[in-house]
Amino acid sequence: MNPHTGTKPGTRPKDEAPTLDRTTFGHRLRTARKRFGWTLAQLAERSGVSITTISRAERGQLALGYENFTALGRALEMDMNAMFAGAGVKPAKLGGPVVTRAGKGVVYRGLSIAYEFLGTTAAGKQMSPIVGTVHARRIHGPEDFVRHSGEEFAYVLSGEIEVHFDNGKVVRLARGDSLYFDSRIGHAYVSVSRQLAKIVGMTTAESGHMTSAREAPASRPAGKVRPQPKPKSRPAVATKKTARGRAG
Repeated sequence: MNPHTGTKPGTRPKDEAPTLDRTTFGHRLRTARKRFGWTLAQLAERSGVSITTISRAERGQLALGYENFTALGRALEMDMNAMFAGAGVKPAKLGGPVVTRAGKGVVYRGLSIAYEFLGTTAAGKQMSPIVGTVHARRIHGPEDFVRHSGEEFAYVLSGEIEVHFDNGKVVRLARGDSLYFDSRIGHAYVSVSRQLAKIVGMTTAESGHMTSAREAPASRPAGKVRPQPKPKSRPAVATKKTARGRAG
Protein backbone atom coordinates (compact mmCIF):
# COMPACT_ATOMS: atom_id res chain seq x y z
CA MET A 1 0.00 0.00 0.00
CA ASN A 2 1.35 3.43 -0.96
CA PRO A 3 1.12 5.68 2.14
CA HIS A 4 0.90 8.82 -0.04
CA THR A 5 -1.86 7.75 -2.43
CA GLY A 6 -3.58 4.97 -0.50
CA THR A 7 -3.36 2.66 -3.50
CA LYS A 8 -1.73 -0.70 -4.03
CA PRO A 9 1.44 -0.92 -6.14
CA GLY A 10 0.67 -0.88 -9.83
CA THR A 11 -2.67 0.92 -9.42
CA ARG A 12 -3.55 4.55 -9.94
CA PRO A 13 -5.51 6.90 -7.68
CA LYS A 14 -9.27 6.78 -8.30
CA ASP A 15 -9.43 10.41 -9.39
CA GLU A 16 -6.64 10.10 -11.96
CA ALA A 17 -7.65 9.64 -15.59
CA PRO A 18 -6.20 6.60 -17.38
CA THR A 19 -3.39 7.73 -19.68
CA LEU A 20 -2.24 6.08 -22.88
CA ASP A 21 1.50 6.73 -22.94
CA ARG A 22 3.56 6.85 -26.10
CA THR A 23 5.20 3.49 -25.43
CA THR A 24 1.87 1.66 -25.08
CA PHE A 25 0.45 3.34 -28.17
CA GLY A 26 3.64 2.50 -30.10
CA HIS A 27 3.34 -1.16 -29.10
CA ARG A 28 -0.27 -1.29 -30.31
CA LEU A 29 0.71 0.34 -33.59
CA ARG A 30 3.58 -2.08 -34.19
CA THR A 31 1.42 -5.10 -33.28
CA ALA A 32 -1.26 -4.00 -35.74
CA ARG A 33 1.32 -3.54 -38.51
CA LYS A 34 2.89 -6.96 -37.86
CA ARG A 35 -0.56 -8.55 -37.97
CA PHE A 36 -0.72 -7.57 -41.67
CA GLY A 37 2.88 -8.63 -42.21
CA TRP A 38 3.76 -5.17 -43.51
CA THR A 39 7.08 -3.41 -43.40
CA LEU A 40 7.36 0.22 -42.32
CA ALA A 41 7.63 1.19 -45.98
CA GLN A 42 4.44 -0.68 -46.89
CA LEU A 43 2.46 0.97 -44.08
CA ALA A 44 3.88 4.36 -45.06
CA GLU A 45 2.74 3.84 -48.65
CA ARG A 46 -0.78 2.79 -47.61
CA SER A 47 -1.27 5.52 -44.99
CA GLY A 48 0.62 8.48 -46.42
CA VAL A 49 2.54 8.84 -43.13
CA SER A 50 6.32 8.92 -43.46
CA ILE A 51 8.47 5.92 -42.51
CA THR A 52 10.40 8.03 -39.99
CA THR A 53 7.21 9.17 -38.26
CA ILE A 54 5.83 5.63 -38.02
CA SER A 55 9.14 4.24 -36.77
CA ARG A 56 9.50 6.88 -34.06
CA ALA A 57 5.85 6.47 -33.01
CA GLU A 58 6.27 2.70 -32.70
CA ARG A 59 9.30 3.19 -30.47
CA GLY A 60 7.41 5.65 -28.27
CA GLN A 61 9.64 8.54 -29.29
CA LEU A 62 6.99 10.67 -30.96
CA ALA A 63 3.45 11.81 -30.19
CA LEU A 64 1.24 11.70 -33.26
CA GLY A 65 -1.20 14.39 -34.30
CA TYR A 66 -4.83 13.62 -35.14
CA GLU A 67 -4.25 13.50 -38.89
CA ASN A 68 -1.51 10.88 -38.62
CA PHE A 69 -3.13 8.50 -36.17
CA THR A 70 -6.43 8.55 -38.08
CA ALA A 71 -4.56 7.85 -41.34
CA LEU A 72 -2.72 4.94 -39.71
CA GLY A 73 -5.96 3.64 -38.19
CA ARG A 74 -7.65 3.59 -41.61
CA ALA A 75 -4.69 1.86 -43.26
CA LEU A 76 -4.54 -0.78 -40.52
CA GLU A 77 -8.35 -1.21 -40.47
CA MET A 78 -8.07 -0.44 -36.78
CA ASP A 79 -10.92 1.17 -34.88
CA MET A 80 -9.96 4.39 -33.10
CA ASN A 81 -11.27 2.90 -29.88
CA ALA A 82 -8.96 -0.08 -30.18
CA MET A 83 -6.05 2.35 -30.54
CA PHE A 84 -7.05 4.46 -27.55
CA ALA A 85 -8.91 2.12 -25.21
CA GLY A 86 -7.61 1.81 -21.67
CA ALA A 87 -5.21 -0.97 -20.74
CA GLY A 88 -6.92 -4.36 -20.64
CA VAL A 89 -10.14 -3.01 -22.20
CA LYS A 90 -11.39 -4.59 -25.41
CA PRO A 91 -13.93 -2.42 -27.24
CA ALA A 92 -17.19 -4.10 -28.24
CA LYS A 93 -19.92 -3.24 -30.74
CA LEU A 94 -22.24 -0.52 -29.53
CA GLY A 95 -25.23 -2.30 -28.03
CA GLY A 96 -26.48 0.13 -25.40
CA PRO A 97 -25.66 3.40 -23.63
CA VAL A 98 -21.97 3.96 -22.96
CA VAL A 99 -21.12 6.08 -19.92
CA THR A 100 -17.77 7.79 -19.40
CA ARG A 101 -17.50 9.23 -15.90
CA ALA A 102 -15.99 12.67 -15.34
CA GLY A 103 -12.24 12.58 -15.85
CA LYS A 104 -12.26 8.89 -16.80
CA GLY A 105 -11.68 9.13 -20.53
CA VAL A 106 -8.40 7.81 -21.92
CA VAL A 107 -5.84 10.62 -22.25
CA TYR A 108 -3.28 10.82 -25.06
CA ARG A 109 -1.04 13.87 -25.41
CA GLY A 110 -0.76 14.76 -29.06
CA LEU A 111 1.37 17.41 -30.73
CA SER A 112 -0.87 20.39 -29.97
CA ILE A 113 -3.76 18.94 -27.95
CA ALA A 114 -4.00 16.54 -25.03
CA TYR A 115 -6.94 14.36 -26.04
CA GLU A 116 -9.25 12.71 -23.52
CA PHE A 117 -11.09 10.13 -25.62
CA LEU A 118 -14.65 9.37 -24.50
CA GLY A 119 -16.78 6.27 -25.04
CA THR A 120 -13.74 4.18 -25.95
CA THR A 121 -15.44 0.89 -25.04
CA ALA A 122 -17.79 1.20 -28.05
CA ALA A 123 -16.29 -0.02 -31.30
CA GLY A 124 -17.28 1.35 -34.70
CA LYS A 125 -18.84 4.60 -33.47
CA GLN A 126 -19.99 7.12 -36.09
CA MET A 127 -18.55 9.95 -33.99
CA SER A 128 -15.29 10.37 -32.07
CA PRO A 129 -15.94 12.60 -29.02
CA ILE A 130 -13.06 14.07 -27.03
CA VAL A 131 -12.32 16.60 -24.33
CA GLY A 132 -9.20 18.43 -25.41
CA THR A 133 -6.73 20.65 -23.60
CA VAL A 134 -5.09 22.89 -26.21
CA HIS A 135 -1.44 23.30 -25.25
CA ALA A 136 -0.18 24.79 -28.53
CA ARG A 137 0.57 28.51 -28.22
CA ARG A 138 1.45 29.41 -31.80
CA ILE A 139 1.63 28.10 -35.35
CA HIS A 140 5.15 27.02 -36.25
CA GLY A 141 4.57 26.22 -39.91
CA PRO A 142 2.45 24.41 -42.52
CA GLU A 143 3.09 21.10 -40.76
CA ASP A 144 0.87 22.23 -37.86
CA PHE A 145 -2.27 22.18 -39.99
CA VAL A 146 -4.37 19.02 -39.73
CA ARG A 147 -6.63 17.64 -42.46
CA HIS A 148 -8.88 14.61 -42.33
CA SER A 149 -12.09 13.41 -43.93
CA GLY A 150 -15.47 14.26 -42.45
CA GLU A 151 -16.61 17.21 -40.36
CA GLU A 152 -15.55 18.65 -37.01
CA PHE A 153 -17.20 20.42 -34.10
CA ALA A 154 -15.57 22.27 -31.18
CA TYR A 155 -17.15 23.89 -28.13
CA VAL A 156 -15.03 25.93 -25.72
CA LEU A 157 -15.43 24.89 -22.08
CA SER A 158 -12.88 27.31 -20.64
CA GLY A 159 -10.25 29.78 -21.80
CA GLU A 160 -9.98 31.12 -25.35
CA ILE A 161 -8.68 29.61 -28.56
CA GLU A 162 -7.92 30.60 -32.12
CA VAL A 163 -8.64 28.16 -34.90
CA HIS A 164 -6.34 28.84 -37.84
CA PHE A 165 -7.20 27.60 -41.34
CA ASP A 166 -4.69 27.10 -44.13
CA ASN A 167 -6.63 29.54 -46.34
CA GLY A 168 -5.58 32.34 -43.96
CA LYS A 169 -8.83 32.60 -42.02
CA VAL A 170 -8.61 32.76 -38.20
CA VAL A 171 -11.60 32.28 -35.87
CA ARG A 172 -11.33 33.32 -32.22
CA LEU A 173 -13.56 31.51 -29.73
CA ALA A 174 -14.21 32.23 -26.05
CA ARG A 175 -16.00 30.19 -23.40
CA GLY A 176 -19.38 29.02 -24.67
CA ASP A 177 -18.54 29.66 -28.34
CA SER A 178 -18.57 26.82 -30.84
CA LEU A 179 -17.41 26.09 -34.37
CA TYR A 180 -18.47 23.55 -37.00
CA PHE A 181 -16.48 23.06 -40.20
CA ASP A 182 -15.35 20.79 -43.02
CA SER A 183 -12.28 19.08 -41.57
CA ARG A 184 -10.76 18.46 -44.99
CA ILE A 185 -9.62 22.11 -44.76
CA GLY A 186 -6.26 22.40 -42.99
CA HIS A 187 -6.82 23.62 -39.42
CA ALA A 188 -4.88 24.17 -36.20
CA TYR A 189 -5.91 25.03 -32.63
CA VAL A 190 -4.01 27.51 -30.44
CA SER A 191 -4.66 28.60 -26.83
CA VAL A 192 -4.65 32.40 -26.55
CA SER A 193 -5.90 32.76 -22.98
CA ARG A 194 -3.65 32.91 -19.93
CA GLN A 195 -4.64 29.39 -18.94
CA LEU A 196 -4.70 26.54 -21.45
CA ALA A 197 -8.11 26.33 -23.10
CA LYS A 198 -10.30 23.26 -22.78
CA ILE A 199 -12.73 22.19 -25.48
CA VAL A 200 -15.26 19.49 -26.27
CA GLY A 201 -14.67 18.21 -29.76
CA MET A 202 -16.38 15.83 -32.13
CA THR A 203 -15.31 14.44 -35.47
CA THR A 204 -17.15 12.31 -37.98
CA ALA A 205 -15.87 10.17 -40.80
CA GLU A 206 -16.81 10.98 -44.39
CA SER A 207 -20.11 9.27 -45.15
CA GLY A 208 -21.90 8.60 -48.43
CA HIS A 209 -24.53 11.15 -47.37
CA MET A 210 -21.89 13.87 -46.90
CA THR A 211 -20.31 13.08 -50.26
CA SER A 212 -23.62 13.19 -52.16
CA ALA A 213 -24.64 16.40 -50.38
CA ARG A 214 -21.40 18.10 -51.42
CA GLU A 215 -21.64 16.89 -55.01
CA ALA A 216 -25.36 17.73 -55.47
CA PRO A 217 -26.05 20.96 -57.40
CA ALA A 218 -27.37 23.81 -55.28
CA SER A 219 -31.15 23.93 -55.43
CA ARG A 220 -33.25 27.08 -55.36
CA PRO A 221 -35.21 27.83 -52.18
CA ALA A 222 -38.77 26.52 -52.14
CA GLY A 223 -41.32 29.03 -53.39
CA LYS A 224 -38.76 30.95 -55.43
CA VAL A 225 -38.67 28.84 -58.55
CA ARG A 226 -38.12 31.06 -61.53
CA PRO A 227 -41.00 30.62 -64.01
CA GLN A 228 -40.10 29.44 -67.50
CA PRO A 229 -40.52 32.23 -70.11
CA LYS A 230 -43.53 31.81 -72.38
CA PRO A 231 -42.85 31.52 -76.10
CA LYS A 232 -43.21 34.84 -77.83
CA SER A 233 -46.26 35.25 -80.06
CA ARG A 234 -46.43 37.43 -83.12
CA PRO A 235 -47.82 40.94 -82.63
CA ALA A 236 -51.51 41.27 -83.37
CA VAL A 237 -50.82 43.90 -86.07
CA ALA A 238 -48.57 41.57 -87.97
CA THR A 239 -51.22 38.87 -87.82
CA LYS A 240 -53.83 41.20 -89.30
CA LYS A 241 -51.51 42.25 -92.11
CA THR A 242 -50.90 38.64 -92.95
CA ALA A 243 -54.60 37.97 -92.90
CA ARG A 244 -55.26 40.88 -95.30
CA GLY A 245 -52.54 39.74 -97.59
CA ARG A 246 -54.06 36.26 -97.82
CA ALA A 247 -57.55 37.66 -98.31
CA GLY A 248 -56.60 40.13 -101.09
